[in-house]
Amino acid sequence: MSVTQVDRRVRAGGGLDYQLGSYGISRLRFRGPRSALDRGQVAFVGGTETFGKFIERPFPALVAERTGMACINFGIVNAGLDAHLGDSAVMAACHDAALTVIEVTGAHNLTNRLYRVHPRRNDRFVRASPRLRELYPEVDFADFAFTRHMLAVLRATCAARFEVVRAEAQRVWVHRMREFARELPVQPLVLWFADRPPGAAEEVHGAEPLFVTRAMLEEIRPAVRGILEICPTPEIRARGRDRMVHAPGEAMAAAMMLGPGAHEAAAAALAAELGHLLRGDLAERLRRA
Repeated sequence: MSVTQVDRRVRAGGGLDYQLGSYGISRLRFRGPRSALDRGQVAFVGGTETFGKFIERPFPALVAERTGMACINFGIVNAGLDAHLGDSAVMAACHDAALTVIEVTGAHNLTNRLYRVHPRRNDRFVRASPRLRELYPEVDFADFAFTRHMLAVLRATCAARFEVVRAEAQRVWVHRMREFARELPVQPLVLWFADRPPGAAEEVHGAEPLFVTRAMLEEIRPAVRGILEICPTPEIRARGRDRMVHAPGEAMAAAMMLGPGAHEAAAAALAAELGHLLRGDLAERLRRA
């Protein structure tokens, strides 16, 4: 896409054309251009950064350019793992892929024993369980449409009781990640792509990926091929921000994204990691595809 085309789209108020499309019987829409599914592909599963909101060439596309491998972008804006795990077409594609790369997404956008999220739009709050209503009898849960808003109110209402909510979200996150890994014949590669390294619980509140700690990553490590941490510096995150494509009203949201420079750094690290894996048993799987 040329600079002229980008400017014209912004002036029209439409922002970036993501060429959204579906695969098979999936009810989810993913970033295009749509690619043929085959057994030699690398499947990228994740949230807003994998999708590449406001970015012309997100890291899955850049990895494809660097490696020559077919890379399928199954990123969904604001997704938890529930959307992917609940979609048979996505899971079939990941099962057949040479490798699946799972971006770490927040633990808050997952249905658990305390609240339910929308099965496809995981950032949408659906309802509270009787247990959560008992825990917070003073809160009117009819006021909430989004999970993060609900959680912010719960924490402000009582920080001590909120620890029960956070612990439940964290427990389910570990369970879902292990479940995803069990569904695949080849252990997935997990990608931590954020502006800071994983830390302890008190360090991650309000940050992305919300609620996910290093201890949680260590819990899932035996089930995955590896955990690649990419934490671009402020200087890298500042690179190429003038190339982000958004409508005027989306400037604040765009400023919260990691940016094109970070995606380029992520693609370089991922391409190197894939090159390392290709020297092992993954190379044989690709030859058989």
